Amino acid sequence: MAEDEHRDKHRQRVLKGATILTGVTNSEVTCTVRNMHAGGAELKVSPDARVPDEFLLYVPVDGIAYKAVVRWRRQDRLGVMFTGTEPKPHWHYG
Repeated sequence: MAEDEHRDKHRQRVLKGATILTGVTNSEVTCTVRNMHAGGAELKVSPDARVPDEFLLYVPVDGIAYKAVVRWRRQDRLGVMFTGTEPKPHWHYG
């Protein structure tokens, strides 16, 4: 069964720069949002990036920090589910 058949929501293709904010000593991982919908997104990260199972995903063009939980991992891609939003952390430079 194709991966798209498992989804109950259509994801809009986008290319947005974003930052994974891990909260561990204000650590940040740059990434690209490949597609998203109100409930989640697919992210492209560096293959050697260390991304925790839960983090804030700050998307500057949206001006939103999404609370994210990793649902799947494949090489340099992550599928995340959004569990809420927060204001941009004050310590983030962007």
